[in-house]
Amino acid sequence: MEVKKVGDISQKEFYNEFLKPGIPCVFKNASKVWKANGLFNPDYFRKNFGDRRTVVNGKDYTMSELLDLVENSSVEKPAPYPCKFDIPSQLPEILPLIRPLGMNYAVPNWFESKLFPSQTYGNGTELFLGGPGGKFPVAHIDFFHTNAWITQLYGDKNFIVYPRGQDEYLYPKADNPWLSEVNIFNPDYSKHPKYKLATPITVTVNAGETMFIPWGLWHSAESLTPSISVIFDQINSKNYSNYMRDVWDFKKDTNKVKKVAMMAYYALARVYCQLGDAFNVKRELK
Repeated sequence: MEVKKVGDISQKEFYNEFLKPGIPCVFKNASKVWKANGLFNPDYFRKNFGDRRTVVNGKDYTMSELLDLVENSSVEKPAPYPCKFDIPSQLPEILPLIRPLGMNYAVPNWFESKLFPSQTYGNGTELFLGGPGGKFPVAHIDFFHTNAWITQLYGDKNFIVYPRGQDEYLYPKADNPWLSEVNIFNPDYSKHPKYKLATPITVTVNAGETMFIPWGLWHSAESLTPSISVIFDQINSKNYSNYMRDVWDFKKDTNKVKKVAMMAYYALARVYCQLGDAFNVKRELK
């Protein structure tokens, strides 16, 4: 598997070459349709949202405090990671700056339907801050088998992705199969000898570029410089069956009658969204 960087390809070309076969890629300039492109930087957020607060690893921070930590981060003394803000609830003012959210490629996205409220089962649109040394030490698969879209609007980040079919080399945790047991940046081959057979692929995503990671793909990331990213997820007819199965599994302790009712709702939502796709209904993140 190769992670290609692509320019102004058509939406149809993206669907046939990457989305349909489930192959990751990096868009060089898809975010040019966002007003946020070239606008977002630490000073912008200090000036406009410096007092906004969020919790990172159980500790409360302001935006300004986090930006100070990120800009002074190092491999030896990394800033907390990941530092994230839910955009619809914590930074709603920037929503007009990231439209169309799908950049004319992440379409259709059923999460933009009113049937899927923000923060519901994988439906997130977030601002990520990170500094040098900040990384996910273990590979993971995104919950609910969503497609992930990560746009670097400031700074650079490495993404590490694995071809499909390498699950056994990643040693999924017994109690959480979404996470690998392996510290991919410092693997212990005595504990995880099969990891030697894994073939991680690293690609650097620079400011203005967008990483597309299809559902079910093992991946991780590390910040190379102070960075600001916008991340959102996508579901549609390609991954919705997996999404519904994951939602069912996630609600293990829920009364079965309630789970069945919930699944009936999601089944109706599928029909509604499929009809919307057939009639080219335009959706937009609220």
